[in-house]
Amino acid sequence: MPLSSSPVGVFDSGVGGLSVLQALRAELPHERFVYLADSAYAPYGERGDAFVTARSQAITDYLCQTHHIKALVIACNTATAAAIDVLRTQHPALPLVGMEPALKPAVAQSQTKRIGVMGTRGTLGSARFGRLLASLQGQAEFVVQPCDGLAHAIERSTLHSPPDDATQTETHALCAQYTQAMGAFGPQTGAMDTLVLGCTHYLFAQEELRALLGPHIRLIATGDPVARQTRRLLQAAGTLAPPEAIAAPHTAVQLYTTGTLAALQTAAARWLQLPTSCCQAIALPHH
Repeated sequence: MPLSSSPVGVFDSGVGGLSVLQALRAELPHERFVYLADSAYAPYGERGDAFVTARSQAITDYLCQTHHIKALVIACNTATAAAIDVLRTQHPALPLVGMEPALKPAVAQSQTKRIGVMGTRGTLGSARFGRLLASLQGQAEFVVQPCDGLAHAIERSTLHSPPDDATQTETHALCAQYTQAMGAFGPQTGAMDTLVLGCTHYLFAQEELRALLGPHIRLIATGDPVARQTRRLLQAAGTLAPPEAIAAPHTAVQLYTTGTLAALQTAAARWLQLPTSCCQAIALPHH
């Protein structure tokens, strides 16, 4: 049985979920975390559901068996859409938190009630996203934009430290292409004043998006609500780490990747200010 001292598991197709880990650490400073970036197979958003579900099962089994996690955060919109129901059935006792694009918070904050949604094709084409969109019918108008290649470009930007001009240019060009395709942004009637980042990777392109859209457009990510929901589930299960259980920094977060170790180390240092010693490469066979 998991104890309050057991870690919380977090996984994503790559380094995008580090944006969720950032929010989790801020909300739950006394917890230990084990993060797995399945970068050898990233991004999930351009693969089929069966593949993503099989990877999600293999990762969940690994985190449960090797790290004895007490809860699991699926820090990937595509994996949530494809696999969360299967994982809930297979691990009924494990508290599970998934991601969905933050449409409801966007509706609450938008003045023009015209909202842009950027995501991967896998997320935006899923039945789960379709249901979410349908549930908000009449409350706002959503401009939905699949962003092929953007998560991959952000993932590739970690292969260089500091990021090289080519990957930064590629990320910027893709952000420009997709935001232009969506139409007018701004505070005026008929324009989008809010943009939902429907992929955890996209938070790491917020500087590019800000430069393109200006300072007044709201960018809405999902990390904070996910962190609050994780706290609620741990409290309900009675496994929240006590305040005195502040883990030593070098053991508080363990990061694993199925891809290039240097890329994870760069991302951990750049975005979470974590030492390279937190990172390890592992091989995780198919389920």
